[in-house]
Amino acid sequence: MPLLRNLLVLLLFAFVAACDKKAPGIGSGTSPGKDYARLIEPLIDPAKLASLGKRGANQRVQKTTAFLWQAKGDGQDPTQVADRAVELIGWGSTEKGKLTTAAMLRNITIIERLGAVTSADIEAMKRGRAPMVRQGPYAGDIISVDHIVPRAIAPELDNVIANLELLPLKLNEGKSDKIGARQVSMAKAFHSAGLLSEAGLQRVVEAKP
Repeated sequence: MPLLRNLLVLLLFAFVAACDKKAPGIGSGTSPGKDYARLIEPLIDPAKLASLGKRGANQRVQKTTAFLWQAKGDGQDPTQVADRAVELIGWGSTEKGKLTTAAMLRNITIIERLGAVTSADIEAMKRGRAPMVRQGPYAGDIISVDHIVPRAIAPELDNVIANLELLPLKLNEGKSDKIGARQVSMAKAFHSAGLLSEAGLQRVVEAKP
């Protein structure tokens, strides 16, 4: 009986070892991790964004930013994650894809500078809610989603991810619909990339004082 028991134990160890060889990454610390690009893909899908109502993309910006921040925390390169998400929607290596990636990366830089990177802030953003400004002159305020080129001037950019960035609410409210050099420059880039029509660009240019 002891011999039989020992034989069974040896067979069990051999079976476990064989399973480990057939399942790379399990128990070896080489797990590929969460596919954040796949989580971001539906949030930036232009077809889905086009079907949304007024300011409908705001929650998507919050969620996208949270996923990119989590990817960074998991040791993944946010640029690579954002680029792959853009590829998944069919915009890889295009100007509109580059503008979209740039906007997503800008937003994780913004929350970092504003200190809105606590676990509570990231969880809030994952639910499409506003995080808190925790450092700087706007500490205590919430972070809203701002249109770089105002939707009042170019409504076709309302739910375009490349035109949306995070901003303290008080700063956003004081910004109003003014058009400055940055807005004109971005509008020209959007037009060149096919995100803004000729008529839309003209409205932005004419609105600059």
